[in-house]
Amino acid sequence: MDVFELADLAQDLLRRIEDRAVRVHCLTNSVAQPITANALLAIGAVPSLTADAEELSEFVDSADALLVNLGTPTQERRAAWVAAAVQASGSGKPWVLDPVMVDRAAGRLDAAQALLTFRPDAIRCNAGEAARLSLDGFTGILARTGAEDRISQNANSASLSAGHPYLAKVTAAGCALSAILAAFLAVGRDDPFAATVAGLASFGAAGAMAGKRAEGPGSFAVALLDSLSTLDAAAIRETVTAFTDDRKETAQ
Repeated sequence: MDVFELADLAQDLLRRIEDRAVRVHCLTNSVAQPITANALLAIGAVPSLTADAEELSEFVDSADALLVNLGTPTQERRAAWVAAAVQASGSGKPWVLDPVMVDRAAGRLDAAQALLTFRPDAIRCNAGEAARLSLDGFTGILARTGAEDRISQNANSASLSAGHPYLAKVTAAGCALSAILAAFLAVGRDDPFAATVAGLASFGAAGAMAGKRAEGPGSFAVALLDSLSTLDAAAIRETVTAFTDDRKETAQ
């Protein structure tokens, strides 16, 4: 796959997300909830965010994908992480693990390792977080994001560069990206690896577009949502500055 094929795939998946009004249930941290919900809405998806034990099962059941983000943990959230991961894994729903700051807190690392037993389809994290995880036996997709995004699964690997430095100055932008990847996985079940790469390229393109409009991090946060809502293949082709696809296995 080259950058032109990647851009076309991303546009196709974005259309499917909007056409299906894909539902993503997000167990995410209190800081990330507004931007996560708004980012999903901007691409035509439908977010839900409850961690309440009495209704969690119903929301996960009616969702197309799940995000479990380990930020701002509480006793209620910890229980919800496990319950939702068990349910999603058991029903075959794609789910994404975002192991926020497992390199800073032992309790979060323990929680992440426990959640890995419920087979997340993808992990979205930075390089420091990835380095702390024990991924022996993990067969899902690992998306390590930063100035260059690196994606790997078994013998497959890819990398891409897109985005803007202001992404690092907007609280919970990475958390929102994890939710968007869950939406892409919901409509890209035939090739989850390619869907993940397409989701990363789309978010990076939106960041690059927003950077051209913004005067600083505050206006960038607003422009990011605007850019997510207007993404197309042309924008992705123009803003992905580097892309390599070294897959040795492709979906059949």
